[in-house]
Amino acid sequence: MAQMVFNERLSNQLEVVYHARDMVRRRELAREALAATEGERVLDIGCGPGFFVAELLEEVGPDGHVTGVDASPAMLALAARRCAGRAGAGFVAADVRSLPVAGAAFDAALCVQVLEYVPEATAALAGMHRVLRPGGRIVIWDVDWSTVSWHSADPDRMRRVLRTWDAHLVHPSLPRTLAPRLRAADFEDVRATGHAFATTQGSPETFGASLMPLIEQFVAGRDEISPDEAAAWSAEQRQLDADGEFYFTCTQFCFTATARRRNRPLRPAA
Repeated sequence: MAQMVFNERLSNQLEVVYHARDMVRRRELAREALAATEGERVLDIGCGPGFFVAELLEEVGPDGHVTGVDASPAMLALAARRCAGRAGAGFVAADVRSLPVAGAAFDAALCVQVLEYVPEATAALAGMHRVLRPGGRIVIWDVDWSTVSWHSADPDRMRRVLRTWDAHLVHPSLPRTLAPRLRAADFEDVRATGHAFATTQGSPETFGASLMPLIEQFVAGRDEISPDEAAAWSAEQRQLDADGEFYFTCTQFCFTATARRRNRPLRPAA
């Protein structure tokens, strides 16, 4: 399985994508679910280029603190630049599976579209539980890629492109098992809310269209999809948009939970 490598090139591409209207909407929904308040300490796990950190700083105020964790040096460089001079911001280079922070140090934690890349997702959740105070809140946001419905005049090619795109992560449908994984990691009050990201426009402001350059770049040369075929897939989508026939939808899931107030041995996920 050839996953994405979050190097400088990809990090810069994603920073542009994260400015898109649908990405702004997603951050608003995730922050609403987290409900950070003044004076809280918040951990952003897989912080990427730091959009959440910068926005959460406004919510926790001068007495609060937001720590961003990411394994990509390129992402952390962008995040540090975005939050330069902002009191209350901190960044740590680390893998989500091994958080080098003190136990019970945070009031809330956020992890957006990260766990779908992590093989040991339940163990990673247990690590998040460790760093939260008893009763601390967590928001996990991931995409069920099997919910993607994407119009094409060449449905066979679209199926092959999407199947190959699934290989960019470990868990294409992680939301299906997130609730039992959270409970196995000693979280309680587990709840899930689905959010549809649907559009009939191929604007880069939308979630689906904003992914097109990344998808074309990833699938080209994989699974018998030649660069020319990947380019033809992308060109068809641009033409469908010009003809008023573009259509994309997928469902993204926001899970909320609280850290159980008494620790128990980690249970295997269902």
